[in-house]
Amino acid sequence: MKNTSSTNSTNTEHRAVVIIGSGPAGLTAAIYTARANLAPLVIQGAPGGQLNTAMIVENYPGFADGIAGPELIQNIERQAIRMGAELRNGSLTEVDFDRHPFRLTLDSNKTVLADALIVATGATAKHLGVKNEQRLIGHGVSVCATCDGAFYRDREVAVVGGGDVAIEEALFLTRFASKVYVIHRRRGLRATKLVQERAFANNKITFVWNTVVTDILGDEEVTGLQLKNAVTEKTSTLPVSGMFVAIGHQPDTEVFRGWLKMNERGYILTVPDSTQTNLPGVFVCGDVQAKAYRQAVTAAGTGCMAAIDAERWLAENEFSQSEDGQSPKEKESKELAESLKI
Repeated sequence: MKNTSSTNSTNTEHRAVVIIGSGPAGLTAAIYTARANLAPLVIQGAPGGQLNTAMIVENYPGFADGIAGPELIQNIERQAIRMGAELRNGSLTEVDFDRHPFRLTLDSNKTVLADALIVATGATAKHLGVKNEQRLIGHGVSVCATCDGAFYRDREVAVVGGGDVAIEEALFLTRFASKVYVIHRRRGLRATKLVQERAFANNKITFVWNTVVTDILGDEEVTGLQLKNAVTEKTSTLPVSGMFVAIGHQPDTEVFRGWLKMNERGYILTVPDSTQTNLPGVFVCGDVQAKAYRQAVTAAGTGCMAAIDAERWLAENEFSQSEDGQSPKEKESKELAESLKI
């Protein structure tokens, strides 16, 4: 398909592919669509996503000695630009999917028309909001045991939370840490019974009930936590080298609400075995998709998938408009998505 890229005096431009998000998913999608000569436009909200908070990434293939998260993102950005992608800072403030091409409003005043859209807006980890938390992210405060657990070999750490993710993170950390404290604000877990039983049977895990973290101690790295018992209001200090926050993630999907089908938590649903959403021509990849892996490499993998799906969709659709603004192939694709009832 011939690339469409144009501007006019009304502050509107038309692109074949627009990608929203510049983490590993969005940037990988940019690399693949750029190599397909589609000249994608990448809208960067928070460039790099969660990788920008990672001091060192040791489990991304190709870096035997590990690599700093920001450096990894910069490498992928340079690769995308070299392939022909355009990276632009901005925020998606409104969408209109009623007609094709899709109408995207950036920063409330700039309009971009997109033949195909790839959503890679990611999910933001929920934080405690206590003093020193943001300052010590990457220096003992983490939201991913799989990413950072190996750095705490033979050290004592804490996990905050009581759901499945928190308990699974605690169990994973017992492979490295000498002791894992699970701090929960209630007297009882929300995790499923099987996960709870595994945790209760693990002698490396100690539960701290009815307790909240009120402060994080340490100048250059975490040295301990200030705790408060929610029942007795008694305060105490817990010496640990790391704190893993596992109280959930919030997908960045609000602007798409009412347009794209989502699950009850706001993650975007896709047609099985693809990255296609319920709207033909709109694809999704990375942590914003209803998946549970939350790894840079899996995000990059789905970015590749979304790019290939978008490229094929564009090649199969000629965009000859009917009276209702849809090509015959577009109607056929929409009927398929609706029949799948995603």
